[in-house]
Amino acid sequence: MSDVDVWVRGASGAVTEKMTGVTADATAWSDADVRTLLEQMLSAIDRAKNPGGPSPVVALRGFSWIVSPEAGGVLVHLELQTGTASAGPFAISEARLNEMIARVVGGQKESTLVH
Repeated sequence: MSDVDVWVRGASGAVTEKMTGVTADATAWSDADVRTLLEQMLSAIDRAKNPGGPSPVVALRGFSWIVSPEAGGVLVHLELQTGTASAGPFAISEARLNEMIARVVGGQKESTLVH
């Protein structure tokens, strides 16, 4: 389990939440685990912005991310117009996590064969 720290634009302070469904061993993460991490972080921003509101459908688009080194691993930062979220540190390489996030956010790409 990890914490996610959320800052909502216009609010006077940050909120910290425990994430669920994110396995502790980041070296064994699959793309599904990374998707869960991102969905949990985006949901935390929405809960901080709209406390007590209905849970929206999470879409993995419309945000930017940064994976930054930190003692004990890396941090993941998401930025949206409504606010930011940071989670970690996770014991995984910066390059590997960046690659996984890019793949998850980009989704499956269909290739087109031109003759």
